[in-house]
Amino acid sequence: MRALTRKSMVIAFWAISALSAGMQASAALAERIVRTKVSGVDIVIYPMGVQDVVTIAGNLPAGDAYAVQGNILAATATGILIEKGTTKQDKFAIAQQLDDVGAQLRFSVSDQMLSVNAKSLKTDLPLVIQLMAEQLRTPLLSEEEFAKTKTQLEGSIRQSLEDPEARAKEAFGRSVFPVGHPNRPSSSQEQLAALKQLTLNDVKAFHRKYYGPANLTLVFVGDVDSQAIQAEVKKAFAGWTGGVAAKRSANAAKARSTPEQTIVLQDKASVAVVIGQATGLRYQDADSLALRVGTAILGSGFTGRLMASVRDAEGLTYGIGARASDDTFLDGDVAISATFAPQLLAKGITSTRREIDKWWQEGVTAQELTARKTNMIGAYEVGLSTTGGVASAILQTLNRGKNLTWLDEYPKAIQALTLAQVNGAIRKYLEPEKMVLVKAGTLP
Repeated sequence: MRALTRKSMVIAFWAISALSAGMQASAALAERIVRTKVSGVDIVIYPMGVQDVVTIAGNLPAGDAYAVQGNILAATATGILIEKGTTKQDKFAIAQQLDDVGAQLRFSVSDQMLSVNAKSLKTDLPLVIQLMAEQLRTPLLSEEEFAKTKTQLEGSIRQSLEDPEARAKEAFGRSVFPVGHPNRPSSSQEQLAALKQLTLNDVKAFHRKYYGPANLTLVFVGDVDSQAIQAEVKKAFAGWTGGVAAKRSANAAKARSTPEQTIVLQDKASVAVVIGQATGLRYQDADSLALRVGTAILGSGFTGRLMASVRDAEGLTYGIGARASDDTFLDGDVAISATFAPQLLAKGITSTRREIDKWWQEGVTAQELTARKTNMIGAYEVGLSTTGGVASAILQTLNRGKNLTWLDEYPKAIQALTLAQVNGAIRKYLEPEKMVLVKAGTLP
């Protein structure tokens, strides 16, 4: 009964915190941040006007890009296994402790990072920090859980083989980023082959080499006590060593002529299409923001050009959009993604290319730029109304190599962009005639 009561109370606190945090102004956000090193861990603490709730967002460089010199699935497998029990207690005991107090603690693996996300009441924060450190430092890595993890991974990979969007995205990434580039994904076939060779020793070796406090960042947002948090982190992580720096160096991928790719899948209701190219730009580069705004005008949400024309006016697709991404640590890409019914595929691609060409040749209008600035600034400020949104923004800013003052400067930087800057970036970094075209699904 106590656990149910506690969980209900926590859920209520989280709901209230979202409302009360929304009333807090985001001005001069960076000035209120406390940042320090504790036991080698980069600690960032930001107080918000909420009561009793703390959100944690963190990461360390231990993603798939670090497994290329060994088994390419070692990073993903390690990220799964650290949640399957430690040398001190099994996974059920850990889950029960979190459940008893209504706390959340999750780990996930991406291209570059192992991410940590947690949420709890202020009084339960010491428990969450202790369990987080225990799972990061001393995972059990048992043969039994390893076997289950391999089965889980095989099912996930085989499922992606039948997913048109996953196959199109994979082929696009492998086309625009060269071999050896951290943003270039391994193929599903390569992953299945690696899975057969993956051993528990591969996982243990990966954990020894890449898990450590060096470049581990933890962001605490909410009803925070800076001194208490530092004391708990020191106690939980003291004596831990190791870790590596994030990968921020690679030969930039440049736009190049690549043949159209077609991936045939049977009995699919739609065809996934990706059109795009590498940009050579990182987020911290001078023209990056201008290109992002221009790309958003082309295809972000229902107000983007692509939705207005290809979807609303012509009725050729249920979903289409454009985004600039993969540029947090290294040079990224711009991609236009859509799904078309097989019988509408040719018309859909023709219309999409027409809009891309028009956008590139004629540029965006002053009216579009003004509206998009308002939209992007508004969305950013709304994101800062919750503890989770602020924690994510702080962590993302650090990952992108920006100073924390960027949190306050971002809206001003968006507002200051000129029409010439945006259209100039589109023309400078993109070449529609050299864009990769990938189709995956049941073709007509």
